[in-house]
Amino acid sequence: MNTVLTAHKLSKRYAEGNNQVAVLNQLDFNLALGERVAIIGGSGSGKSTLLNLLGGLDTTTSGEVTVMGKAFSALIANERGAVRNH
Repeated sequence: MNTVLTAHKLSKRYAEGNNQVAVLNQLDFNLALGERVAIIGGSGSGKSTLLNLLGGLDTTTSGEVTVMGKAFSALIANERGAVRNH
């Protein structure tokens, strides 16, 4: 089984005044070539945040997203776009 997407200890927090709001907390998963998943949840549960992180459109607070063996945090904007298009 070939892994094409990995989220390792993925966390995202936003500042709300003096407070930090955790949207994702230490999420781990792998997605294999040909595998399909659905992301479901109520309004405000972090679905769009997760998709933005997985697509390299937003940066993580901590953790790492890897696509096809390439860590998004190590890529510049043009490289992230090329990975998304591929």
